[in-house]
Amino acid sequence: MNNFVITGFADEISNDIEEQIRVLRINNISHIEIRGIDGKNVSDFTLSEAKRYQKKLNINGIKVSSIGSPIGKINIKDPFHEHLEKFKHTLDIATIFQSPYIRMFSFYLNHDDNPNEYQDEVINRWKQFLSVAKDYPDITLLHENEKDIFGDTPERCAVLIEKLNDKQVKIAFDPANFVQCDVEVYPHAFNLLKDDIEYMHIKDANFSDHKVTPAGLGDGQVQNVLQALVDKKFRGFASLEPHLSMFDGFINLEQENSLVEEDNSDGEALFNVASNALRKILVEKMGQEWK
Repeated sequence: MNNFVITGFADEISNDIEEQIRVLRINNISHIEIRGIDGKNVSDFTLSEAKRYQKKLNINGIKVSSIGSPIGKINIKDPFHEHLEKFKHTLDIATIFQSPYIRMFSFYLNHDDNPNEYQDEVINRWKQFLSVAKDYPDITLLHENEKDIFGDTPERCAVLIEKLNDKQVKIAFDPANFVQCDVEVYPHAFNLLKDDIEYMHIKDANFSDHKVTPAGLGDGQVQNVLQALVDKKFRGFASLEPHLSMFDGFINLEQENSLVEEDNSDGEALFNVASNALRKILVEKMGQEWK
């Protein structure tokens, strides 16, 4: 069984692209969700930088699964024109990287704001994104359920998808982010969004303290979500986004058959922990291939 292509945010390993590639290959991962290199966000790359990085990835057999952009990560009250121009540039960057997806958001709100009061403005801005993206029909816009944005609950994610009503917009489903918003991931969030989930972000978290954990060790019901996708005949990317910090005993976590060594850098070691946790779910528990 091979329902998932494994990819990941390799900038959590290192800022250096050579290190990112090396650790991806050690983990038998052939794709990258490109977000940052040399401390610079992908949406800020010049076209010449993007071409140079793409050439290096191509030489090493690494393909880009998605652009991990910050588009939509501004306050809903902030001016929009400059951000829309940044999105246009990001579409050109995605084309250079031959990326089928751009990860995006639906704007931060202030804590005392009523999200429903900003629904029309969110929809209006996303319609402008879509209008520009129509010239790039091979690129799908992925909305991620990030904490403190309009679409941080499954209900408002569903509203966004329904109001836009466009096949070029799909969901990047992140279990940990829902947990951090005190939302039941499975079956509640999954069932609301299942028909539009096209991409998975793999991280987990605890309801108790909202801390991120390796997949399967929190309250994000990661295995249930992945199995439900398999049951729906899902074919797509599962993207490691570790967001882990060093913690007591992490070296021993899932140590059997893991790639964690005491002399690894923190970023590499934690990425390996995240990778091994997903591998345990997919390969050992679900009988999936790792590729």
